[in-house]
Amino acid sequence: MSTAAKLIIELLDTTRHDRSAFSCGVEALDRYLQSQAGQDARRRVAAPYVLLEPPSSEVIGFYTLSNTSLKAAELPAAFIKKLPRYPVLPATLLGRLAVNVNRKGAGYGEVLLLDALRRCLRSETASLAVVVDAKDDAAISFYERHEFLRLPDQSNRLFKPMAEIEKLFGASGSPA
Repeated sequence: MSTAAKLIIELLDTTRHDRSAFSCGVEALDRYLQSQAGQDARRRVAAPYVLLEPPSSEVIGFYTLSNTSLKAAELPAAFIKKLPRYPVLPATLLGRLAVNVNRKGAGYGEVLLLDALRRCLRSETASLAVVVDAKDDAAISFYERHEFLRLPDQSNRLFKPMAEIEKLFGASGSPA
């Protein structure tokens, strides 16, 4: 992987970012970035972020963030014990995360994930946790390596409590 100083992650700009050659090996994610992400951003239903290595405008990877909610009954009992007794709790959905196949295995997925978690932590919108819906066993394994927890009765839905994200970054904002 290139030095982190050369990489940038910014909101998708459909006029500046080249998405045409992006291929992560999952057709639905490729199609999303190439034809739907811009519309989602304009409609404010998702915030797509892209990873670039300037001066190239070619997208190396991307993720999306949006608001979601979790039913308290979906969460582990030990986790909700200290929370207010609200039936529905605010969370942030990390809806999609993908890296171009020609860049896989170089740590870009982790770069994207850490950036997403940092943005969620800095957000002024209340959020109890970051939630992901993993597409397959490889994605589940990736998120579990980053200490996401499975929701009971939903094996592909995982979450990372905001309190754990705070510990990860500490006061410096950098991973510990």
